[in-house]
Amino acid sequence: MFKTQSLIVKALGLLLAGFAAVAAAASYPDKPVRLIVPFPPGGSNDIVGRLIGHELTSRLKQQVVIDNRGGAGGMIGTELAANSQPDGHTLLVISVAYAYNPSIFKSNLRFDPEKSFTPIALIGTGPNAFTVFPKLPVNSVKDVIALAKAKPGTLNYATAGIGSFQHLGAEMFRLMAGINIVHVPFKGGGPAMADVIAGNTQITIGSLIQMMPHISSGRLKVLATGGSKRNVSLPNVPTIAESGVPGYEANNWWGIMAPAGTPAAIVKRLHTEIASITASPEIEKKLESQGAEVVNMSSAEFAKFIRTETAKWAKVVKEAGIKAE
Repeated sequence: MFKTQSLIVKALGLLLAGFAAVAAAASYPDKPVRLIVPFPPGGSNDIVGRLIGHELTSRLKQQVVIDNRGGAGGMIGTELAANSQPDGHTLLVISVAYAYNPSIFKSNLRFDPEKSFTPIALIGTGPNAFTVFPKLPVNSVKDVIALAKAKPGTLNYATAGIGSFQHLGAEMFRLMAGINIVHVPFKGGGPAMADVIAGNTQITIGSLIQMMPHISSGRLKVLATGGSKRNVSLPNVPTIAESGVPGYEANNWWGIMAPAGTPAAIVKRLHTEIASITASPEIEKKLESQGAEVVNMSSAEFAKFIRTETAKWAKVVKEAGIKAE
């Protein structure tokens, strides 16, 4: 008898919880939505986050507030999002950093990359770009490889810091090209690019979406892009794979996550809204002009994509011996 009563109580509890979830989804959102960008302003995550946040504001009829929480390679903002209420009012912008950070910061990880979040939507992808100081006497990636082999350890590459996308992309290039180039880490992609523009360091390999303004102005010379095919915004620029490093591919990507436990109806609503935003010709054109490409996936496909990327970058981290400092 007691067992039967217990089962009835549990069933009623689940039923009430279901009604509460449906009610919450029906009224969602009933206050401003916080979109955490786990990096400082100005980077690719911030650019994409603000673009999507602006569009979501009009669609959700509530202000989407961008909250930049940079630090520790994106770990600080990500942890903050993981510990937020799972009600759809706190969302997280993630990028390729979400896939490689577990390998770099595994001893300091205070959330579970697979269990702490619910994937909502992949927004798009964009390759990295191999750029150099314009006065460096090279015109191709093959020239850089030849110069590095002729003078090992004399060429430097600037990055946003140890464990950044710039660092991993450059290390993958170094390993695959079999050359000796020296890492010069900075506190952010902006300072790294500025140092190459000034000619203090010679190379920087970072997200095309972030570097495009400097490429367009001529302050950085682009030699190649890191996608599997040529980028539509730079059709005359070869890929790194075409330029003497076959098999090289390094893409940044951006997506939206919610804390685990967010009601399925809210996740579905957000996925539908974001998919509609990225399907807009205007948004597609904006991203394309900056070297990024819209990619549509279901939430389940996005989860699988993250797992594949995590395995890929774990191998690079291991082979390059990259460790958090």
